[in-house]
Amino acid sequence: MQKKGKALFKLAFVPTLLFGCDLQEASAPFTQLAPTPMPKESYEKPPEEPLESGSLIIKPANMTSFYDHPGEAGYLAMGEDYGFDSLSFVITETHPHGGPPLHTHSSEEAHVLLKGTIEYIVDGERFTATAPYIARVPAGAQHTFINAGSSPVNLIGVFSTNNPGFEPIGPNPLVPRPQSK
Repeated sequence: MQKKGKALFKLAFVPTLLFGCDLQEASAPFTQLAPTPMPKESYEKPPEEPLESGSLIIKPANMTSFYDHPGEAGYLAMGEDYGFDSLSFVITETHPHGGPPLHTHSSEEAHVLLKGTIEYIVDGERFTATAPYIARVPAGAQHTFINAGSSPVNLIGVFSTNNPGFEPIGPNPLVPRPQSK
């Protein structure tokens, strides 16, 4: 399938390429970002601390926090708020069977995963990718994902604009729903 090859770039050397570290360092446990216990409702909250003027480091406390029920917590840095001309970022902690709602963005997006397995839907195409990899989501594509593994993962999303927008389409069709009795 030609489209799959274009949507996903699987690179065995992603940790070295992106971070100058070796694969052994990349196998460290995930970074906990989610509140405990996990919330029962989705939310979005403003940064806990303002970013110091001229700072070159942006910490989670300086970013908007969010939770998508069930199982995905994270931080969003809209580039326009942090001095970026053409970049924005999201960092998540995604638990097994958790993920965002089906949605679109006005810009393209890249997902970087160093450890774990994610199942995607991108413009109706369903596929699974095992880390390390970079996944490409075209601008305007309806997309979502879930953590298809058995442990939480950290996913980094990079957007090619300082304001990618977020347009929810509906619930995540990959998230298992309780059976009605």
